[in-house]
Amino acid sequence: MPATLAILDGDVMDVAQAQIPVTDDGLLRGDGVFEVARIYGGRPFALEEHLERMARSAASLRLPFDTDAVRADARTLIAAGEPDEAMLRLVVTRGGRRIGMLETLPERPETIALQTVTYTPTRVLDGVKSLSYAANMLVTRIAREQGADEALLVSPHGRVLEGPTTSFFYVLDGALYTPPLSDRILDSITRRALMAVTDAAERVTTTGDVAAASEAFLASSLREVHPVHAIDGAALPQVPGPVSTAAAAAVREHIEASLARTPAA
Repeated sequence: MPATLAILDGDVMDVAQAQIPVTDDGLLRGDGVFEVARIYGGRPFALEEHLERMARSAASLRLPFDTDAVRADARTLIAAGEPDEAMLRLVVTRGGRRIGMLETLPERPETIALQTVTYTPTRVLDGVKSLSYAANMLVTRIAREQGADEALLVSPHGRVLEGPTTSFFYVLDGALYTPPLSDRILDSITRRALMAVTDAAERVTTTGDVAAASEAFLASSLREVHPVHAIDGAALPQVPGPVSTAAAAAVREHIEASLARTPAA
């Protein structure tokens, strides 16, 4: 996901010129917050929702956060870069630096295989999208070591949670389900959209439920709906199945309707 252009504390520059002090605790301790939004046709989807969540994360970390300044950075960067399809990364560090980057969208296979990896959420960071993502990146590497594309996080008690950077949805007996927020998963913006435009319901989910699923997909701002073809080496019966296909169409319609109301940067 190479970055093409950056903004640092309000100044647009080539990404290679964007530098922060090595003493910044955002670097040394992962102390900071971030969001990643997708840009369609030069317009960011759900930018205000991303900023609201970023502000909540900052408040939880007791991190000073200026929503207006970060919003202005995002719009200035988009106007300067004039991207068509891209991702927008926004970061605020403990050292007080505001960073924004335009990055190319990552290439992914049409469908993916998941590997369950045991993971224990950190209670003090519930709902916080912080820079402390080492565990999230590690579980992906563990999954790939076992031949899968991505990890599916499972609690030590066998409750299925989410992907490292995605929400998880699955179909059981024809109904669409997702693990509940009460299991301390991230309140994903795309997850919210799917809950609004489909009949998806929250369900405490076990590995047994996943083994019996007929369809599954991951959801995120960058992926939208990403079908899963296997979990723990077992192929799913329908890839993508009718429920996943309908969910993908519904969330894309929701995104396009939202973008139509979004002014250009």
